Amino acid sequence: MTVKQNRGIVLKSRREIELLRAAGALVCGVLDQVGRTVAPGITTAELNTAAEEMIAAAGAIPLFKGVTNPQAKIPFPAALCTSVNDEVVHGIPSDRRLEAGDIVSVDCGVRLSGYCGDSARTFAVGEVSPGARHLMEVTKRALGLAIEEIRPGRMWSEVAGQIQQYVEGEKFSVVRDFVGHGIGREMHEEPKIPNYVDRRNLKSDFRLVEGMTLAIEPMVNMGKPEVNYAGKMRWTVATKDGEYAAHYEHSVAVTADGADILTDGRVPA
Repeated sequence: MTVKQNRGIVLKSRREIELLRAAGALVCGVLDQVGRTVAPGITTAELNTAAEEMIAAAGAIPLFKGVTNPQAKIPFPAALCTSVNDEVVHGIPSDRRLEAGDIVSVDCGVRLSGYCGDSARTFAVGEVSPGARHLMEVTKRALGLAIEEIRPGRMWSEVAGQIQQYVEGEKFSVVRDFVGHGIGREMHEEPKIPNYVDRRNLKSDFRLVEGMTLAIEPMVNMGKPEVNYAGKMRWTVATKDGEYAAHYEHSVAVTADGADILTDGRVPA
Protein backbone atom coordinates (compact mmCIF):
# COMPACT_ATOMS: atom_id res chain seq x y z
CA MET A 1 0.00 0.00 0.00
CA THR A 2 1.34 3.45 -0.88
CA VAL A 3 1.72 6.00 1.90
CA LYS A 4 1.66 9.74 1.25
CA GLN A 5 4.41 11.74 2.91
CA ASN A 6 4.31 15.52 3.27
CA ARG A 7 4.18 17.69 0.11
CA GLY A 8 2.50 14.94 -1.88
CA ILE A 9 5.49 12.61 -1.81
CA VAL A 10 4.31 9.00 -2.08
CA LEU A 11 6.30 6.37 -0.16
CA LYS A 12 6.37 2.94 -1.76
CA SER A 13 5.93 -0.51 -0.26
CA ARG A 14 8.46 -3.31 -0.85
CA ARG A 15 6.09 -4.85 -3.42
CA GLU A 16 5.84 -1.57 -5.32
CA ILE A 17 9.61 -1.13 -5.29
CA GLU A 18 9.99 -4.55 -6.88
CA LEU A 19 7.46 -3.60 -9.58
CA LEU A 20 9.49 -0.45 -10.22
CA ARG A 21 12.61 -2.63 -10.43
CA ALA A 22 10.96 -4.81 -13.11
CA ALA A 23 10.25 -1.71 -15.20
CA GLY A 24 13.77 -0.48 -14.53
CA ALA A 25 15.29 -3.76 -15.68
CA LEU A 26 13.55 -3.37 -19.04
CA VAL A 27 14.84 0.19 -19.39
CA CYS A 28 18.35 -1.03 -18.57
CA GLY A 29 18.05 -3.70 -21.25
CA VAL A 30 16.99 -1.14 -23.84
CA LEU A 31 19.94 1.13 -22.98
CA ASP A 32 22.32 -1.83 -23.06
CA GLN A 33 21.08 -2.56 -26.59
CA VAL A 34 21.57 1.09 -27.58
CA GLY A 35 25.13 0.92 -26.27
CA ARG A 36 25.85 -2.15 -28.40
CA THR A 37 24.34 -0.48 -31.48
CA VAL A 38 25.66 3.10 -31.35
CA ALA A 39 28.26 3.56 -34.07
CA PRO A 40 29.10 6.03 -36.81
CA GLY A 41 26.46 5.89 -39.55
CA ILE A 42 23.47 4.73 -37.52
CA THR A 43 20.50 7.07 -37.25
CA THR A 44 18.80 8.01 -34.00
CA ALA A 45 15.52 6.85 -35.60
CA GLU A 46 17.01 3.36 -35.99
CA LEU A 47 17.95 3.35 -32.31
CA ASN A 48 14.38 4.31 -31.46
CA THR A 49 12.80 1.65 -33.70
CA ALA A 50 14.79 -1.10 -31.97
CA ALA A 51 13.83 0.31 -28.56
CA GLU A 52 10.13 0.40 -29.43
CA GLU A 53 10.27 -3.21 -30.57
CA MET A 54 11.92 -4.32 -27.30
CA ILE A 55 9.41 -2.41 -25.20
CA ALA A 56 6.42 -3.81 -27.09
CA ALA A 57 7.80 -7.36 -26.90
CA ALA A 58 7.99 -7.02 -23.11
CA GLY A 59 4.34 -5.94 -22.89
CA ALA A 60 5.30 -2.45 -21.72
CA ILE A 61 4.36 1.06 -22.84
CA PRO A 62 6.92 3.75 -23.77
CA LEU A 63 6.52 6.56 -21.25
CA PHE A 64 7.63 9.46 -23.41
CA LYS A 65 5.59 8.73 -26.54
CA GLY A 66 2.56 11.01 -26.74
CA VAL A 67 3.63 13.30 -23.87
CA THR A 68 2.75 16.96 -24.44
CA ASN A 69 4.15 20.19 -23.08
CA PRO A 70 3.07 23.80 -23.50
CA GLN A 71 6.19 24.71 -25.50
CA ALA A 72 5.99 21.90 -28.08
CA LYS A 73 4.07 21.90 -31.33
CA ILE A 74 3.47 18.13 -31.33
CA PRO A 75 3.23 15.34 -28.74
CA PHE A 76 6.59 13.64 -28.25
CA PRO A 77 6.72 11.07 -31.08
CA ALA A 78 9.17 8.43 -29.83
CA ALA A 79 10.13 5.99 -27.09
CA LEU A 80 13.63 7.41 -26.73
CA CYS A 81 14.97 10.91 -26.27
CA THR A 82 18.18 11.08 -28.32
CA SER A 83 20.16 14.26 -27.68
CA VAL A 84 23.34 14.75 -29.72
CA ASN A 85 26.37 16.89 -28.77
CA ASP A 86 25.04 20.28 -27.60
CA GLU A 87 21.52 18.88 -27.12
CA VAL A 88 20.90 18.38 -23.41
CA VAL A 89 17.57 16.51 -23.26
CA HIS A 90 14.41 15.71 -25.24
CA GLY A 91 16.07 15.25 -28.61
CA ILE A 92 13.64 13.69 -31.12
CA PRO A 93 14.93 10.61 -33.00
CA SER A 94 15.34 11.34 -36.70
CA ASP A 95 17.20 10.35 -39.86
CA ARG A 96 20.27 12.17 -38.58
CA ARG A 97 23.26 9.86 -38.88
CA LEU A 98 25.65 9.81 -35.96
CA GLU A 99 29.24 10.67 -36.80
CA ALA A 100 32.52 9.68 -35.18
CA GLY A 101 33.26 12.16 -32.42
CA ASP A 102 29.61 12.75 -31.53
CA ILE A 103 28.18 12.00 -28.13
CA VAL A 104 24.51 11.04 -27.77
CA SER A 105 22.49 11.12 -24.56
CA VAL A 106 19.72 8.53 -24.64
CA ASP A 107 16.83 8.68 -22.16
CA CYS A 108 14.35 5.80 -21.94
CA GLY A 109 11.20 5.38 -19.88
CA VAL A 110 8.62 2.59 -19.75
CA ARG A 111 5.47 1.65 -17.86
CA LEU A 112 5.26 -2.06 -17.04
CA SER A 113 2.45 -3.57 -14.94
CA GLY A 114 1.41 -0.05 -13.95
CA TYR A 115 4.83 1.13 -12.67
CA CYS A 116 7.50 3.25 -14.31
CA GLY A 117 11.19 2.93 -15.03
CA ASP A 118 13.34 5.85 -16.21
CA SER A 119 17.07 5.98 -16.94
CA ALA A 120 19.55 7.75 -19.21
CA ARG A 121 23.13 7.33 -20.40
CA THR A 122 25.47 9.23 -22.68
CA PHE A 123 27.31 7.23 -25.35
CA ALA A 124 30.43 8.02 -27.34
CA VAL A 125 30.16 7.54 -31.09
CA GLY A 126 33.50 6.10 -32.14
CA GLU A 127 36.50 8.03 -30.85
CA VAL A 128 35.59 11.28 -29.11
CA SER A 129 37.71 14.19 -27.94
CA PRO A 130 39.37 14.08 -24.50
CA GLY A 131 37.12 16.95 -23.41
CA ALA A 132 33.95 15.11 -24.42
CA ARG A 133 35.16 11.94 -22.73
CA HIS A 134 35.89 13.87 -19.54
CA LEU A 135 32.44 15.48 -19.65
CA MET A 136 30.83 12.04 -19.86
CA GLU A 137 32.96 10.67 -17.02
CA VAL A 138 32.20 13.64 -14.76
CA THR A 139 28.45 13.45 -15.39
CA LYS A 140 28.37 9.72 -14.73
CA ARG A 141 30.43 10.23 -11.57
CA ALA A 142 28.06 13.02 -10.44
CA LEU A 143 25.19 10.53 -10.58
CA GLY A 144 27.23 7.93 -8.70
CA LEU A 145 28.17 10.49 -6.07
CA ALA A 146 24.52 11.42 -5.54
CA ILE A 147 23.57 7.78 -5.08
CA GLU A 148 26.42 7.24 -2.59
CA GLU A 149 25.30 10.27 -0.57
CA ILE A 150 21.67 9.17 -0.16
CA ARG A 151 20.61 8.02 3.28
CA PRO A 152 17.44 8.50 5.37
CA GLY A 153 17.43 11.69 7.38
CA ARG A 154 19.57 13.77 5.04
CA MET A 155 18.17 16.83 3.35
CA TRP A 156 18.27 16.58 -0.43
CA SER A 157 20.11 19.92 -0.58
CA GLU A 158 23.09 18.24 1.09
CA VAL A 159 23.28 15.75 -1.78
CA ALA A 160 22.63 18.38 -4.47
CA GLY A 161 25.39 20.52 -3.00
CA GLN A 162 27.83 17.64 -3.38
CA ILE A 163 26.82 17.19 -7.04
CA GLN A 164 27.25 20.89 -7.79
CA GLN A 165 30.56 21.20 -5.95
CA TYR A 166 32.02 18.21 -7.78
CA VAL A 167 30.84 19.27 -11.26
CA GLU A 168 31.95 22.86 -10.88
CA GLY A 169 35.26 21.69 -9.44
CA GLU A 170 35.81 19.93 -12.79
CA LYS A 171 35.15 23.26 -14.58
CA PHE A 172 31.77 22.19 -15.97
CA SER A 173 28.29 23.50 -15.11
CA VAL A 174 25.03 22.01 -13.84
CA VAL A 175 21.84 22.67 -15.83
CA ARG A 176 19.31 24.62 -13.75
CA ASP A 177 16.24 24.53 -15.99
CA PHE A 178 15.62 20.78 -15.76
CA VAL A 179 15.75 18.54 -12.70
CA GLY A 180 15.00 15.01 -11.54
CA HIS A 181 11.72 13.85 -10.06
CA GLY A 182 9.90 11.30 -7.97
CA ILE A 183 8.76 8.21 -9.84
CA GLY A 184 6.17 5.50 -9.27
CA ARG A 185 2.87 4.85 -10.98
CA GLU A 186 3.52 8.11 -12.84
CA MET A 187 6.71 9.18 -14.56
CA HIS A 188 6.79 12.54 -12.79
CA GLU A 189 5.83 12.53 -9.13
CA GLU A 190 6.83 14.74 -6.23
CA PRO A 191 9.44 15.80 -5.24
CA LYS A 192 11.42 17.79 -7.78
CA ILE A 193 15.10 16.85 -7.49
CA PRO A 194 17.58 19.58 -8.44
CA ASN A 195 21.27 18.91 -8.97
CA TYR A 196 22.35 22.24 -7.50
CA VAL A 197 21.54 24.46 -4.55
CA ASP A 198 20.34 28.06 -4.51
CA ARG A 199 18.09 30.18 -2.34
CA ARG A 200 15.03 29.46 -4.47
CA ASN A 201 15.14 25.67 -4.43
CA LEU A 202 16.02 25.56 -0.74
CA LYS A 203 12.42 26.63 -0.17
CA SER A 204 11.27 23.26 -1.52
CA ASP A 205 14.02 21.17 0.09
CA PHE A 206 12.97 17.80 1.51
CA ARG A 207 14.28 15.15 3.87
CA LEU A 208 15.12 11.72 2.49
CA VAL A 209 12.87 9.02 3.93
CA GLU A 210 12.87 5.25 3.49
CA GLY A 211 10.37 4.29 0.79
CA MET A 212 10.96 7.31 -1.46
CA THR A 213 11.56 6.44 -5.11
CA LEU A 214 13.48 9.04 -7.07
CA ALA A 215 14.74 9.54 -10.63
CA ILE A 216 18.07 11.31 -10.21
CA GLU A 217 19.46 12.82 -13.40
CA PRO A 218 22.37 15.24 -13.47
CA MET A 219 22.65 17.17 -16.74
CA VAL A 220 26.08 18.72 -17.15
CA ASN A 221 27.30 21.25 -19.71
CA MET A 222 30.84 21.70 -20.91
CA GLY A 223 30.27 25.46 -20.99
CA LYS A 224 27.71 27.63 -19.23
CA PRO A 225 24.51 26.25 -17.64
CA GLU A 226 22.02 28.20 -19.76
CA VAL A 227 19.86 26.27 -22.24
CA ASN A 228 17.17 27.05 -24.79
CA TYR A 229 14.82 25.25 -27.17
CA ALA A 230 16.30 24.19 -30.49
CA GLY A 231 14.43 23.00 -33.56
CA LYS A 232 11.03 23.83 -34.98
CA MET A 233 9.15 21.27 -32.86
CA ARG A 234 10.16 23.05 -29.63
CA TRP A 235 11.06 19.81 -27.85
CA THR A 236 14.84 19.59 -28.01
CA VAL A 237 16.72 21.49 -25.31
CA ALA A 238 20.27 22.56 -26.22
CA THR A 239 23.06 24.50 -24.56
CA LYS A 240 22.80 28.19 -25.28
CA ASP A 241 26.52 28.50 -26.01
CA GLY A 242 26.68 25.46 -28.29
CA GLU A 243 29.01 23.47 -26.02
CA TYR A 244 28.52 19.73 -25.49
CA ALA A 245 26.25 18.37 -22.74
CA ALA A 246 25.91 14.96 -21.05
CA HIS A 247 23.08 13.30 -19.12
CA TYR A 248 22.96 10.26 -16.85
CA GLU A 249 19.98 9.02 -14.82
CA HIS A 250 19.01 6.20 -12.49
CA SER A 251 15.77 5.52 -10.67
CA VAL A 252 16.48 4.60 -7.04
CA ALA A 253 14.65 3.68 -3.85
CA VAL A 254 15.71 5.14 -0.50
CA THR A 255 16.29 2.29 1.96
CA ALA A 256 17.39 2.06 5.58
CA ASP A 257 20.93 1.48 4.30
CA GLY A 258 21.09 4.13 1.59
CA ALA A 259 20.00 3.89 -2.05
CA ASP A 260 18.86 0.84 -4.01
CA ILE A 261 19.30 1.35 -7.77
CA LEU A 262 16.20 0.18 -9.64
CA THR A 263 17.51 0.63 -13.20
CA ASP A 264 20.79 -1.31 -13.04
CA GLY A 265 19.41 -4.44 -14.70
CA ARG A 266 18.73 -6.56 -11.64
CA VAL A 267 15.41 -8.35 -11.82
CA PRO A 268 12.95 -8.44 -8.89
CA ALA A 269 13.73 -10.98 -6.17
